[in-house]
Amino acid sequence: MKVIIIGGVAGGASAAARLRRLDEKAEIILVERGASISYANCGLPYHLGRTIPERDSLLVMNPEKFHARFNVDVRVKCEAIAIDRKAKTVVLRDLVSGCERVEEYDKMILATGASPAPFTVPGAELPEVFRLWTLADMDALETKIACGTKKVAVVGGGFVGIELAESLEKRGLEVTLIQRGSHLLKNFDFEMSGLLSAELRRNGVAVELNVAVKEIVKKNDTLSILLSDGRSISTDVIVAGTGVCPNSELARHAGLDLGEYGHIITDEKLCTADQDIYAVGDVIEVNDPILGLNTAIALAGPANRQGRMAADNICGKQSCYHGTIGTSIIKVGSLGAGSVGYTEGKLRELGVPFQKIYLHPNSNASYYPGGAALHIKVLFQDDGKLLGAQVVGVKGVDKQIDIFAVAIGKNMKIQDLAQLELAYAPPFSSAKSPVNLAGMIGENIINGLSTNVNFEDLPEDAFLLDNRETAEYELGSLPGAVNIPMSVLRQRVAELPEARRIHIFCQSGLRGYIAERFLRQKGFDAVNLSGGYLTWKMFNCQSENSKHCQTKVVSCACETKNIDVRAMACPGPIVRLKQEMNLLKAGDSLGLLAPLSFESDLHAWLSSGGYVLAKLEPREDHLYALIQKCETVQCEQNTACKEPNAAIVLFSNDLDKAMAALIIACGMAASGMKTGIFFTFWGLSVLRKNPAPPVRKNLISKMFGWMLPKGAAKLKLSKMNMGGAGTAMMKQVMARENVATLPELLIKARELGVTFIACEMAMDVMGITREELIEIDDVAGVASFVEMGKGGNTLFI
Repeated sequence: MKVIIIGGVAGGASAAARLRRLDEKAEIILVERGASISYANCGLPYHLGRTIPERDSLLVMNPEKFHARFNVDVRVKCEAIAIDRKAKTVVLRDLVSGCERVEEYDKMILATGASPAPFTVPGAELPEVFRLWTLADMDALETKIACGTKKVAVVGGGFVGIELAESLEKRGLEVTLIQRGSHLLKNFDFEMSGLLSAELRRNGVAVELNVAVKEIVKKNDTLSILLSDGRSISTDVIVAGTGVCPNSELARHAGLDLGEYGHIITDEKLCTADQDIYAVGDVIEVNDPILGLNTAIALAGPANRQGRMAADNICGKQSCYHGTIGTSIIKVGSLGAGSVGYTEGKLRELGVPFQKIYLHPNSNASYYPGGAALHIKVLFQDDGKLLGAQVVGVKGVDKQIDIFAVAIGKNMKIQDLAQLELAYAPPFSSAKSPVNLAGMIGENIINGLSTNVNFEDLPEDAFLLDNRETAEYELGSLPGAVNIPMSVLRQRVAELPEARRIHIFCQSGLRGYIAERFLRQKGFDAVNLSGGYLTWKMFNCQSENSKHCQTKVVSCACETKNIDVRAMACPGPIVRLKQEMNLLKAGDSLGLLAPLSFESDLHAWLSSGGYVLAKLEPREDHLYALIQKCETVQCEQNTACKEPNAAIVLFSNDLDKAMAALIIACGMAASGMKTGIFFTFWGLSVLRKNPAPPVRKNLISKMFGWMLPKGAAKLKLSKMNMGGAGTAMMKQVMARENVATLPELLIKARELGVTFIACEMAMDVMGITREELIEIDDVAGVASFVEMGKGGNTLFI
């Protein structure tokens, strides 16, 4: 049997080696139009960046060694130019001598791969414009860079473009990455890709999104790239990486069937329309086993496996290729990013219904140092069938995405993930692995235990409950969110509006789910925002990144003390940092070891003032920061003491009057005034809990309790109440106009630092105890009110 293989890189070389292992007598000819076979084209960017210092390391196998090991006739710099299927011959041309010869075959494998898509803008023909696809491309680019190149523009945000941009930046070049679409990497969704854009920027690569190259102009040895938004970028070298096209012209001229985009159509045995011709690798169209659609995915792993299977079938072993699900991974700075299956964008394009969840677990046990957050997105159908997954993080991305790949490839449902038995030890994972957690979240949704809502689906007037701790909330939250920490939610549940849907979020979703279960069993319409605040930040990642990067790093003295918060769960790191900084003297410095994901929180905390960031070093699996306490802290404290005061006496329990008092208080506090409210007599009704805790009382006190409104949500209008109809209409109008309710105003006032004091004398007269009131600062008499109002204004309502 004589087998001719056209193409000698991934699929072709794998097929040749497998054929020889199965049939020692077969005559095998491997034809490659380039100068090398079986080279590591995935390593080209890393050699240019000096991560792989030796060029020869990319040559997995040379022709001589391959021939000696497998007895294969390897013909490099040789091109197949025509196939005669009827005669079963192929014309081969020697690209050095130009001579042509005709070879007969019994079986043929087409492994012609793909080539870069045409870059067709004006100026693309200039000698300073390069592609990176082959060793020859790499050598040409290396020669140009070595001649004094300082600036490089990479056009295209795919795998090669990103790896090249990062590699050249590490080499000391000024690099700009230009992407026509809204985000990098089409096999990731916008919010997941945003983490990678931010990481590239953090590492010095300028990332330009949503702009296309319109023209390249050369003037006086300087290149200018004219962009679609009217700007121009000057550069020395341009590398275009704008996608690939299948090398299927040989197959087209031979009359083989091609797909919509020019890929060769094969069956499950990788056989073409001609039973004696097989095709493998980037040149073929494959089946998608998830939805059963035809697709084309250019990846090295499938190409190698396809080459092996084609050889099996030629030798009669009957191997079937079950399709490609697109499992991929990339390293970007300190991050890894893996994807498998469909993205949300592609599912929407196809009109396929789906659900999605986000989660942000640690890569290993939270108490073990060195862990880092994993950002995970899972897409599935209503019955749980898995459609796709994306994972981004510092550690463990490869493990998690491979588990998802196996699950999707085996047609598992998201509920099945909860039952997977996976390896666990604190340095490597957690007892409930990230994939287990994804399965448990999906199972809760499908079983009705949790209602999953995504941030983009929030109504404009949504009631947002942030149930993180106050220290977390102060670092940033969703606009308009009310903060009631999970630790006190059971005591403050009466402050929530009973007639509205409560959209709960925490940092990553777990505490939100706990609060959702509690509130639903209390009769509230409660839902959990998938992935919590971290997911919301991902949708705003790029803008936040640019903001945080403005934090100035200055030199200062060496660290006075060192703390390690790597094993702490949120809000532990920020609380510990604040505690330790409060203990330092002005001028002292603190060394901080924290998870890499803590960087944005650190910048947010530093923006409060009083501290200087002296050093910031992202290390292999953690972040090191050196923070100095400044002399200005005491100054700020002294200044705060001189703020003007404002005191409000709230005597009424009418809804409209209480609303006015709280709105004024919030406005004063927001403007920098030290504001307090003195609740007395009927005004105490605003502070009552509902339901009230059981308290032993005499008859008169009980009668007051029966007659007074039971909390802020039960107050009525002073005018036009009309048996409650007027109050109900007023609340409807307020909701429609997005006016905060009285319970919401109470919470907002507390967040702004408004002091709440309950009148001790009025409480005694009316038989009200402190246990019956929501959180207040003090129960006191008129002297405390007078002190609160000194040097300021007093309002009586």
